[in-house]
Order: sequence, then C-alpha cells, then structure tokens
Amino acid sequence: MTTGVALGVTMAVLITIGRTPEQGATAPENVAAGLPAPPRTPVDTSDVPVVPPPAEPRAEWMHKLGPNEKPPQFVMFSFDGAASKEHWDRVLPIARDAKAHVTGLLSGVYMLTESEGATGYTGPGHDRGESAIDFGGSRQDVDLRIGYLNDAIAAGHEIGTHYNGHFCKGTEPSVGTWNTDQWNNELDQFFAIIDKSRARGFALDPANIRGGRTPCLEADWKAAFPAMKSHGLVYDTSHVSLGVTWPTVIDGVYEFPLPEVKVPALNKQAVMMDFNLWSVLNGAKEQPERAAEFSSVVVDTYRDVYRTVFNGNRAPLTIGNHFNEWAGGAFADAVEKFMGEVCVLKDTVCATYTEVIQWMQLQDPSILAQLRSFPAARN
Repeated sequence: MTTGVALGVTMAVLITIGRTPEQGATAPENVAAGLPAPPRTPVDTSDVPVVPPPAEPRAEWMHKLGPNEKPPQFVMFSFDGAASKEHWDRVLPIARDAKAHVTGLLSGVYMLTESEGATGYTGPGHDRGESAIDFGGSRQDVDLRIGYLNDAIAAGHEIGTHYNGHFCKGTEPSVGTWNTDQWNNELDQFFAIIDKSRARGFALDPANIRGGRTPCLEADWKAAFPAMKSHGLVYDTSHVSLGVTWPTVIDGVYEFPLPEVKVPALNKQAVMMDFNLWSVLNGAKEQPERAAEFSSVVVDTYRDVYRTVFNGNRAPLTIGNHFNEWAGGAFADAVEKFMGEVCVLKDTVCATYTEVIQWMQLQDPSILAQLRSFPAARN
C-alpha cells in the first residue's frame, strides 16, 4: 500500500470512529488505525520555538513514536488566575493520585498587596492602581499564596501567565485594542512582579514561564504575539478552534486553541471554557440550586469530546477553567471529577503545555505535519 493510500485509509477510519457513541467514563476502545509512514518531504522548522528537554528519568510516554505507533491522548487542564488556595487544595490531591500535571495561569496582580497594587501597577492606558480584578490582599495573604504556589511547582505543575489587570472588553482600553508596545509593557510588569515575589520566597523561575492565556481570550494577535515572543513565551492558549486540533506555530509561538464543541445535553456549541459553558447553560446567571445539573452536563460534555478525540486525531485536548465557585461550584466540581477519572485511563496523559511541547520536540517533524493535517475532532 502506498503512503498516500494508507493516509487516506487512516483518515477514513479516524472520521468514522470519532463519532462512535459510548456511555460513561470508561476508556474508549483503542481501534483507531496507526499512522502510516509520512511522506519524506522536508518540513520547515525554522520558526518552531524550543523548550528545554524533559528531566530524567523520563515518563514512559515521553519518547519518539515508533513505526505505526499512535500518540498518547494528552489532556491539558489549565486554570486562569490560579491564586485560590481552596481550589489548589482540592486539585493537588486529585492530580497526585491520578499522576496528572496541570497548568495554573497566574494573574500578576494577585502577587501584589493592596498597597503595592495602588502604587506599583499601571495597566497600559489605565490609571495607576487600576485593575479589573482585585489585588492580592494583605502581606500575609500574598505570603501564604507564595507558599501554596510553591507546593504546586514542587509537585510538577506549571505556572504560566494570565497577564495582570484583566482588562476585557468594556474596561477600555481593553487588551483587545492594545498595540505591541502596550503588550510589552504589561509583560514587563508581570515579570517585574514575579521578580519581587521571588525576593520573598516565590520559587517560580521566570525562565519557566513559557506561555499563557489572554484575559477573556481577547487580543489583536498581530500586536500580541511579537510581545509574547520577545519575552521568551513559546505558547499561547487563547485562540478558539472548531473542534479539537493539533497545535500549530504562529509567528514563532505555539498556539494551543480552546476547542468549540457540542454540548450534547443542549445540542448547542460552546467553547470548552467554564465561563462559556455557563453562558450556554443559562446565560451565566447565578443559580446555585442547579449546580448538580450543570456539573452533570459539563462532565458529560468533557467525556463526549474526549471519546471523540481519542478515537479521532488524538490532538491534545485543552480544557480551560478558572478557580471559581460559579453556579454553586458546578464547574469546579465538574473539572475535578473529570480529572480524577480521565487521567488514569489507558493511553491518556494529563500534562502541562511545556510537557506536550517537549514530547513534540522528540517527534519527526514530518509526523507532526501529518498529525496537523488530520481533520479536527468534532463531537
């Protein structure tokens, strides 16, 4: 069989089995065809960012794919803000028991006390001391935060950036209107905040801040990406894709998009981020009495998308969340339940963005190009 015919057969199998219905949170049947030999054509890697290699000893899954071997199903849990002790206290034991790593995307202002924020942060185009989200509280609050974030880092979890003042549309000038100089200024301030926090014992090495998510998924990307790249960031996870797709490199930065998926219980589409799911459920209204209902709908959506991508293109599955108690904690409960059940399934790895990039660096570039050529996994 020629490579072209084999690729066609593989694609047909992927599309067909990607929609096979299953019930519950069991591992999907591992029947997707293996990868055919890629065409031996050069792949341009000149713009691909590089991260340090994985630490030794390497995890069993951290290796170059063998002939006809399928990728593991990566699931990437990320949490915007990343400053809540209550939620870290819940996530860390689940992740430990499931051998999972997650990514916290830290808002820099949470590392400033109220008095420090009033004089020490000026959002681009905004008054000194202005922020759309709260600063970090008292000195005791911030020092406590340093301690539990250090615990997360020590456990192998990743800390990225959610920038600082969280100026979404409506808090003008919003991040969606910023130019490159303004993004540079925001990132300069973020890294300065991290440096000051390190002087008080924060264990986060600035070199290990490798990416992030913009507030409310907003930005003029042609303005934002050069600032990201100039600050050493190698990934972003703010774009939206229709279905689950393999990450691509845009202007020297990996883009791990959040997928727009179907919510089976509603037969509606939503971006797989807790706030977006809440919006499609009831317009993001606080109805704590419906927490169990909402949580069930969200977990079932996660399961359905996971089954589709596992039996489809095996693209890394990005699940976006905040540390929140919206709708009576429905979304926190849903993501914690799903994390506990999916990360222990066969051929599934719950990893950080950096770990997925490290895995991709081990692969033949032509194999990665082939994986990116597969159609999006749509449930």
